[in-house]
Amino acid sequence: MKRIKKIKKIRIHREGTEILLLSLLVLSLINAICWYFSPYEIFNIALSSISLFLYLLMVNFFRSPKRIFEGDVEKTVVAPADGRVVVVEKVFEPDHFKDERLMISIFMSPMNVHANWYPVEGVVTRVEHHKGRFHKAWLPKASTENERSLVVIKTDEGTEVLVRQVAGAMARRIVTYAEVGEDCFIDQHMGFIKFGSRVDVYLPLDTEIFVNLEQKTVGNETVIAKLK
Repeated sequence: MKRIKKIKKIRIHREGTEILLLSLLVLSLINAICWYFSPYEIFNIALSSISLFLYLLMVNFFRSPKRIFEGDVEKTVVAPADGRVVVVEKVFEPDHFKDERLMISIFMSPMNVHANWYPVEGVVTRVEHHKGRFHKAWLPKASTENERSLVVIKTDEGTEVLVRQVAGAMARRIVTYAEVGEDCFIDQHMGFIKFGSRVDVYLPLDTEIFVNLEQKTVGNETVIAKLK
C-alpha cells in the first residue's frame, strides 16, 4: 500500500501566535508612551532598537520553516533539528530498546529554530510523554531525567529508530505531532519545543555516522547517518 506524503505548511507555530501578538502589543505600548512623554530622543531610539531586536528574536524562535530534502531518503537519517551535535556515542537506551544503541544528540539554543522534523521515513509505532526535571539540555542526564517525549518510527526496511524530544532548563512545553499508526516522512514536522532544548536520535549499532561533536546541523537538510 502506497503511503501518501503530506507536507504541513507551518510558518509560525501556533504556540507562538499568542505570545508574539501580546509581545507586539506590550512593546508597542511601551515605546509609544516613551516617545510621547520622554524628551530624550537618544533614549527613545535605543529603546525602539532594543524592542525591535528582542521581537525579531522571538519571531525567529517561533518560526517553523518548510524545508524540502533534496537527497535520496532511502535508509537516510537527516537532522531532526537546527543546532549543534553534543553527543555521538554508544549508550544504553532504557525506555524502548533496552539495549545499546548509537545516540546522536542535537542541542538547540534559544537562537535556533525550534521546529523538529522526522529524521527517517516510515510508520510511527509508539508515542509517549514522560514528565521529569529541567536540567540543562546539554547534560547527559537530561535524556533520561528531563521532561521528554518519545517517538518510535519503523522504516520500510523494518528498522526501528527512536527520537526523543528533551526539554531544557528554560523549556516548559514539548509539542509532538506524531500519532501511533500514521505514516511519517522526511520533510514533515514532528513537533516543537519551547526554548532551549535537545533532540536525541537512537540508531542501530551498525549505522554509519556522518556527523561529529560540535558540528552544526540544519533540520531536514543535514544528513547525520545512513542505516545499513
